[in-house]
Amino acid sequence: MENLPIRQFEDKIVETVDKNPVAVIIGETGSGKSTQLSQILHKRGYTKSGAIAVTQPRRVAAVSVARRVAQELGVQLGEEVGYAIRFEDRTSEKTCIKYLTDGVLLRESLSDPELNQYSVIILDEAHERSLNTDILVGLMKRLVKLRASNLKVLITSATLDGEKVSRFFSNCPILNVPGKLFPVEILHSSERPKNYIDASLKAAVDIHVKEPEGDVLIFMTGQDDIEKLVMKLEERIQSLEEGSCMDAIVLPLHGSLPPELQVRVFSRPPPNCRRLIVATNIAETSLTVDGVVYVIDSGYVKQRQYNPSTGMYSLDVVQISKVQANQRAGRAGRTRAGKCYRLYPSIVYHDDFLDATIPEIQRSSLAGSVLYLKSLDLPDIDILSFDFLDPPSSESLQDALKQLYLIDAIDEDGSITSLGRTMAELPLEPSLSRTLLEANECGCLSQALTVAAMLSAETTLISGRSKISEKKRKHIPSNLPDGSGWGDHIQLLQIYEQWHRTDYNVDWCKDNNLQVRGMMFVKDVRKQLSQIMQKSAKESLDVRTRKGRRESQQDYKNLRKALCAGYANQLAERMIRHNGYRTIGFKSQLVQVHPSSVLRTDEEGMLPNYVVYHELIATTRPFMRNVCAVEMPWVMPITRKLEKLNVEKLSGGFSEPEKSVHVENSDLRKENSSLPKLPDDHDSKIQAARERFLARKGIK
Repeated sequence: MENLPIRQFEDKIVETVDKNPVAVIIGETGSGKSTQLSQILHKRGYTKSGAIAVTQPRRVAAVSVARRVAQELGVQLGEEVGYAIRFEDRTSEKTCIKYLTDGVLLRESLSDPELNQYSVIILDEAHERSLNTDILVGLMKRLVKLRASNLKVLITSATLDGEKVSRFFSNCPILNVPGKLFPVEILHSSERPKNYIDASLKAAVDIHVKEPEGDVLIFMTGQDDIEKLVMKLEERIQSLEEGSCMDAIVLPLHGSLPPELQVRVFSRPPPNCRRLIVATNIAETSLTVDGVVYVIDSGYVKQRQYNPSTGMYSLDVVQISKVQANQRAGRAGRTRAGKCYRLYPSIVYHDDFLDATIPEIQRSSLAGSVLYLKSLDLPDIDILSFDFLDPPSSESLQDALKQLYLIDAIDEDGSITSLGRTMAELPLEPSLSRTLLEANECGCLSQALTVAAMLSAETTLISGRSKISEKKRKHIPSNLPDGSGWGDHIQLLQIYEQWHRTDYNVDWCKDNNLQVRGMMFVKDVRKQLSQIMQKSAKESLDVRTRKGRRESQQDYKNLRKALCAGYANQLAERMIRHNGYRTIGFKSQLVQVHPSSVLRTDEEGMLPNYVVYHELIATTRPFMRNVCAVEMPWVMPITRKLEKLNVEKLSGGFSEPEKSVHVENSDLRKENSSLPKLPDDHDSKIQAARERFLARKGIK
């Protein structure tokens, strides 16, 4: 700890913090900023007037760094040093250093807008430009003016553009802390490999067989790639001739791993044994793994991107930025001179890579963030002109406002509603928050809590569900319920209820190919959501105990009605051609129900007239995932709301409404006029259904 570079700058850091309300600290990889900065300020007395909050964009990092700091201070985790992440709080009244995700800090500010419990707020890893961190940066600018005498804000990063942040905070001081890095030799491939998993496998085995001791860190794009490479590495290492090289253990590292498996990468390997760590970009800066000497960089990262014009997410494997490439290389020089094997030519790095990663705020749906800003009740905030470090597009903000209006979180003048206030307090996306509140009115809150918890699970609960084609699925025997034909949300409810009737038997999960850890997580989340709802809602809640009672068709109908209210922006109307769906209102997109869906067709092969979906995502083609049938009477109020839509009024601005309303209605009429008319007679319906079926088969 004493050897970390940041300790040499302790006096300078404290002097800067004492004299300035805001400071930017650029701490290179290995400087110790994440673990030591809070301890330095704690030792200098800053926790006497309030706690020190240190935000992390990732839950894994918040937990692991808190654990490390508690260990260094010799205290029990959860006492003087603790952490808070979504659905888990390990803090107490004694906690004076608190690591938390940026989203948790945002939610805390709803009940205490001035965050008076904190004397220091450190926004760590700001270079990752997470959506919540960017919003916090904008809010901190306001907060330091309100609490100039008793609040210190530090923006810390490994690679952030310090000058830009300094200008944003009225030219606040910038401190640069060098990292403790050894030289790293960069080795580029002569060409891009056809398969980066196989190329990574070959590079890792070559290093293991030929290079001196030292751990290997391999950057993959996501959990699927990691699992494939881990399996291949284990097979290849076991096939090596005994005694030809040292032993090796292969360890995965990604955000969906349970904590007991995550901590394995921080334990030193046995003597004469090398670790091969296969990780996502979580290992770029958020977590530091000591002992790494060799890095293999595939040059790719998996990134979610949102298109506000279609309301669709795509999960794309994209090239990393130069900043990310340099961070990955730096991981090889923590303990001694290392090597970084880049699986791409140097010309690709220089000519094709962006200088920096696109901020998440410019590639995400902003509905939850805008709801949060609206709930602050700040009279000078116009959402379309809020002071962001890097503003999102106007189209993204307008899309968020429309979403919130359709689910009753804001009214037609842009004012937050009582429903919206309660929704903002729930640690869920707005669509699920709205569903819970509507479910309380419909008398099916117990069922809706289950569905919300199931959809909040970290990974797909039904193992392999998203990877099995529709043709193969039909031949896989399963005792799982089928959603009674109404769709995936009902199936999720039925699965959980069936598990509940076994008294949450783990073997039942295994027998039905369900992820045990995921189902236990759902059980815990459901309990917490129920408790949060009891605290948040002003009205009495109908959280009924099941007592062995089975769900009825009326329960399913009530739940589907609640889902329609929550997913009002994610409503789709059946089209005849191409077995597609058209999204109602201001979006127009042909998509298909995902092959894994249990939504049933009628005897004529027709899907329901209206459905809602949890997610619209582009993979091989645009798909609706987690789909549920809804009824016409529930849909009509949503279409009527569109007639009153005015984006300027929704934002908090004061533009003339007539022009905007006219445009919206004109667009809506244009979209409706382009729809094919549904055939009236029975034979035409059958023929249309047959054409749709053949078209679907043709596409596949």
